[in-house]
Amino acid sequence: MSEKMKDNQLSRYYGVLAKQYPNVTAAATEIINLKAILNLPKGTEHFITDVHGEYPQFQHILRNASGAIRRKIDDEFGTELMTNEKKELAALIYYPKEKLDQVTKKFKEGSYEGDLGEWYKITIHRLIRVCKNAASKYTRSKVRKSMDPDFAYVMEELLTGRIDVADQEAYYNEIINSAISTGRAKELIVAVANLIRRLTVDHLHVVGDIYDRGPSPHLIIDALMRHHSVDIQWGNHDLLWMGAAAGNEACICNAIRIAAKYCNLHTLEEGYGINLLPLAKLAMEYYHDDPCACFELSGTSSCASESGIDHSGHLHLDDELEQKMHKAITILQFKVEGQLILNHPEYHMEDRLLLDKMDLENGTVEVYGKKYKLNDTYFPTISSNKSAYDLTDAETEVIEQLVYSFTNCEKLQQHMNFLYSHGALYKVYNGNLLYHGCVPLTKDGDFMPVELDGTVYKGKKLFDVLDTFARQAFYSENQKERDRGRDILWWLWENPSSPVFGKDKMATFERYFVSEKKTHVEPKNPYYSMLDDEAIVDKILVEFGLGEMSEDGKTIKPNQESHIINGHIPVEAKSGESPVKCDGKLLIIDGGLSKAYQPKTGIAGYTLIYNSYGLVLAAHEPFTSVEEAVEQGMDIHSDRILVQKVLKRKMVSDTDTGKELQGMVDDLQGLLLAYRSGVIKEKF
Repeated sequence: MSEKMKDNQLSRYYGVLAKQYPNVTAAATEIINLKAILNLPKGTEHFITDVHGEYPQFQHILRNASGAIRRKIDDEFGTELMTNEKKELAALIYYPKEKLDQVTKKFKEGSYEGDLGEWYKITIHRLIRVCKNAASKYTRSKVRKSMDPDFAYVMEELLTGRIDVADQEAYYNEIINSAISTGRAKELIVAVANLIRRLTVDHLHVVGDIYDRGPSPHLIIDALMRHHSVDIQWGNHDLLWMGAAAGNEACICNAIRIAAKYCNLHTLEEGYGINLLPLAKLAMEYYHDDPCACFELSGTSSCASESGIDHSGHLHLDDELEQKMHKAITILQFKVEGQLILNHPEYHMEDRLLLDKMDLENGTVEVYGKKYKLNDTYFPTISSNKSAYDLTDAETEVIEQLVYSFTNCEKLQQHMNFLYSHGALYKVYNGNLLYHGCVPLTKDGDFMPVELDGTVYKGKKLFDVLDTFARQAFYSENQKERDRGRDILWWLWENPSSPVFGKDKMATFERYFVSEKKTHVEPKNPYYSMLDDEAIVDKILVEFGLGEMSEDGKTIKPNQESHIINGHIPVEAKSGESPVKCDGKLLIIDGGLSKAYQPKTGIAGYTLIYNSYGLVLAAHEPFTSVEEAVEQGMDIHSDRILVQKVLKRKMVSDTDTGKELQGMVDDLQGLLLAYRSGVIKEKF
């Protein structure tokens, strides 16, 4: 491009910029504003992963910001308040409405001494002090925009007022007294508590697996949709639901099977309005007299005492019916997965074709060339090995109805759109690399080549193309691309080459029907045995742009303060396993937030806080209930691990947002020069 063309383009760009900043004063004022922001401390990032439908624990961790709010209370009050007073204040910030109801009740009962109005006054003063602490790293404009509009003026006056200055003391106190006398003290306390929580964490990262096992993934998505700033790195269970919502039959069957196994079929019906009546009828028709012993439930059932379909057509679930539905959907899953594998030989998953390897007459199945005894031989929908993957007419009807139900559920489609718009397979953010599973490696530690549609991909390019395929499943107007994308979403769920799965096989069939534990083993990708190899971690960081590589490819230099933040594989803390690898370069923050994993991990999850001073990892104990948190002043119980303390406090200028703001400053300075040189005329 010639210099003249460059000058013309630059002139046009400044002309567009001048519409927003029409004169020197406007441009200079914005430069001053942006430069001031660049010198504020960076906002706090909060990382959470493998939530698996555990809404109460998820909410509690979000509300207390993994202990960050309690630390602000300690910083602000030190020894000025007793420990129980700090706990009461913390509980009020976490659950203001519930705590206020408790306090009001205790004053009425006479359990609390003194006057409720005086309690309001003291409490509001304390909350404002904590709020000032939380707001100190933000501009007044950002704090104002985060306030409840009904109380914005009042809160701004309280936050900027000086009670220690004689001229302002009476004014300051009168604001609080007026809130109390007009009966608005409760609402003001709730507004300030909400603002504290909002300002304590600037951005939330969810590193995968919102869905499955726990009962309330839909409530978690609802909460995330209300969150002020969030991104999501898709986990294998999220992608499974994305595939189900896109209409992939194998994904639908897997999602329902997992819900049945963990007693969450009622969640499908009540949370998303998925019609399970056809499946229930199929289960009662084929498995009415079958005890379905291999399909015991893993969760705590909340089903009705009597199972069946009532006169109005409503489905009542109990453990017995849920087990039958569990078996019916599992057999359907193996059939439609078999059809997918047969239709896609390039997936190289023939070893998962096991229905046609069963010898029902002798009660055995052949797995990897060896015969094992079957724990169940009652398969009324399989007439022969040759037709093992064919659906009966009744099964075909059920599948068609389930596909319709999933693809036409408005709430599910909204939730999946949110996962797409706020999510991706990985994210590079403020010098850190976030992903859920693994970067597939060979045994030699090289990036594993994976062939998709005749092209070989590996490393970052594999993530990028899979991300594209996943989006095409939902949004492409080309039917061929849409079909491929839907199948790829299932491929991501359980193919050995999938970065979010990372195992040689998913031994679902063997776990149901074969007793020998050795057949249940799911060998992991070499990535997981190399997590303590710093050279491998450095190599991955550089591959995703967090470092440099020499021209000959022999020398790599990762960024000094970059980290990989990883989910997916629960860290067995009770066995002494550490989530911190390679001296903090890689952090696995799945510690068992899902109740299903807590017996294995010994804790209830890890979360990570990254503020201007460094990274802090919190290991949590199980959460009981909101009621107990409010009644007993129970705070989050956690052990903190300082992963890294930065040598120099991180400012906004050190972040990705800071780089964008600095680019804006540079552009505005160019605009100033254009005004002052007469290239562009000012407007007033």
